[in-house]
Amino acid sequence: MKIFLDGRFVDEADAKISVFDHGLLYGDGVFEGIRVYDGRIFRLVEHLQRLFASAKAIMLKVPMTQEELLKACCAACRMNSIHDGYIRLVVTRGVGNLGLNPFHCPKATVFIIADKIALYPEKVYRKGIELITASTQRVNPAALSPAIKSLNYLNNIMAKIEAIHAGTIEAIMLNAQGNVAECTGDNIFVVRGGRIETPPVSDGALIGITRGVVFELGAKLNLPVSEAHLTRYDLMTSEECFITGSAAEIVPVSTVDCRPIGAGKPGPVTKQLMAEFHKLTRSEGTSIATK
Repeated sequence: MKIFLDGRFVDEADAKISVFDHGLLYGDGVFEGIRVYDGRIFRLVEHLQRLFASAKAIMLKVPMTQEELLKACCAACRMNSIHDGYIRLVVTRGVGNLGLNPFHCPKATVFIIADKIALYPEKVYRKGIELITASTQRVNPAALSPAIKSLNYLNNIMAKIEAIHAGTIEAIMLNAQGNVAECTGDNIFVVRGGRIETPPVSDGALIGITRGVVFELGAKLNLPVSEAHLTRYDLMTSEECFITGSAAEIVPVSTVDCRPIGAGKPGPVTKQLMAEFHKLTRSEGTSIATK
């Protein structure tokens, strides 16, 4: 495997960063997870825009332009023969000293990995995923904006540990007010009363790229999609529930804290959105061959 690292491609064994990199020492950096379908990178421009927005929010200067990163992502796919897969694009604060001061890091580190991915077993897309509610709360949006897709995922990892110990693979995270924020790595939606609803950023939700696609598909299919404050009760009593993410795509939810959602299997709205999303990902995107 070839890894893009600071302007050049190196062998996987040689893709190394310094132990003094603040991305390692403090989780100081930003990243994007991006899907590749049939030789096209889905919503690459949107991912790059979000990366630069996250970097600006934490005063991190990305040492490449969006166009240069776009070309590097395409090249990484070509170098590794990835026609269907996943790209992890990471920008760290770079090498500094052992102190917190980020301005002692003269240049950010950039690396890109293009590889295969299978986030969830195939059966969950047919039967639905079981969710539990984690006791680990989502970081307060007033402390750190959930719109920043940073390298510091310890909050999410602690909730993921709870899910694994409970015998499942994903968990719902609540905010300090008891409202639903998101899952450990995915946004969450419910279908109720003829509407599709998802938590707002103010409740701790990431502005997900796939989340945004659901809003687009809803408009196309004449299915109202909106933001709403949601509680565990709203999830448990919903007609349908599903989670979304670039790696996960759209995943139906079968149970929440052992309560069946609807009939306990993927509902008609979720299945319609999954089918439309599948068609969309195979009809648009940035071609890896032309950049």
